Amino acid sequence: MDKLKHSFGRHFLIELIGCPSEKISRVEQVKPVLLQAAKVSRATVVEHFFKQYEPHGVTGVILIAESHFSVHTWPEDEFVAFDILTCGEMLPDQAVEHVRREFGARDMKQQILERGY
Repeated sequence: MDKLKHSFGRHFLIELIGCPSEKISRVEQVKPVLLQAAKVSRATVVEHFFKQYEPHGVTGVILIAESHFSVHTWPEDEFVAFDILTCGEMLPDQAVEHVRREFGARDMKQQILERGY
């Protein structure tokens, strides 16, 4: 791929596989992990919103000055989709490792996209 003339940041797409359902079922479990991930990555949190689904599952978004974090959990499949879009100076790898460790993922797939043209 050619180098971008106008880069708007990197988009980390993370798939966490084999996460114990008891760690990813409820907002009370997921929200603190994501907020701490933002902190360890040195992101500047602007706002956040998390939604609890019944009987289980969570969707959350953290708006950061550098762009966003998002998370979607499927406890019945022990799966988490997590992404970070960053256009600023922060440490996204630190956030990814924190979330992986805290959710107890057995495996992880990661793609990093350069956003821009």
